[in-house]
Amino acid sequence: QVQLVESGGGLVQAGDSLKLSCVLSGSTFDDYVMGWFRQAPGKGPEWISGVNFAGGSVYYADSVKNRFTIDRDNAKSTLYLQMNSLQVEDTAVYYCAKSTGGWGSLFASWGQGTQVIVSS
Repeated sequence: QVQLVESGGGLVQAGDSLKLSCVLSGSTFDDYVMGWFRQAPGKGPEWISGVNFAGGSVYYADSVKNRFTIDRDNAKSTLYLQMNSLQVEDTAVYYCAKSTGGWGSLFASWGQGTQVIVSS
């Protein structure tokens, strides 16, 4: 059974940093594009970042570009999201997801989410 477990969320002040982690079990890790999504209160889900198998190709939404960095450690089956210069608007539940293949494939497996709250 595929399982994704996020950690690292919390309550921080604007301008602070956080690093989220997501550990995958029950599946191979390095065959799939992995991504981070978030859902802010009262809003729909937003895809904010993705990374390909080897980590050489990445995607960032404009809302997080130049502030967030995605990375993966295939040996540890772990996905990371380094979040710097956090803003109040970054407050959301953050989810990691595993795709079914390469870029453009469906994100079919999801973690339970980790809450990030940024105060002013």
